[in-house]
Amino acid sequence: MKFPQTIQLDASDQYIFDTAAQPGEWAVSGAFAFAGEDVDPGDLDGADEIAFATAFMGCESFGWSTIVVVKEISAEDYDAVIAALADLFITHYSAPDRQVALAAASEEAEFAVSLCEHPIDTLLGIERSLGDDGITEQFRIVVAQEESAHGAAWEQTEGGS
Repeated sequence: MKFPQTIQLDASDQYIFDTAAQPGEWAVSGAFAFAGEDVDPGDLDGADEIAFATAFMGCESFGWSTIVVVKEISAEDYDAVIAALADLFITHYSAPDRQVALAAASEEAEFAVSLCEHPIDTLLGIERSLGDDGITEQFRIVVAQEESAHGAAWEQTEGGS
């Protein structure tokens, strides 16, 4: 099974986010962090605003990463992701019990799997926004360009999940 894993192309995440995910963490979208009653995405600023708009959540540190890479995940690691998310939902998001937390965590993990219908080592980016219907997410494939003294090394293309 394929799953998103955090990656750092440069050190910028360490400077942008209050808590940056470490390279190699399994990752989920993390939109749930901005969907609670106590959070209004329209009122975010600074690192929180950037995390809302452009970042995936690592499943060990629960920090943020602007880019993830599609990798193969073992069944044991997949189960560990679900357990870690369930713990987070109980401790930080007021899940009423373990069963509810595990169901929500499984849903998050299944969604992350659905993003990975691409070849191994495909880089993915995210754009998140708040609209009339709530939070929307758009995922993009990040592809390498030919190196140039005048151009970016990476570009984002439409066609992600």
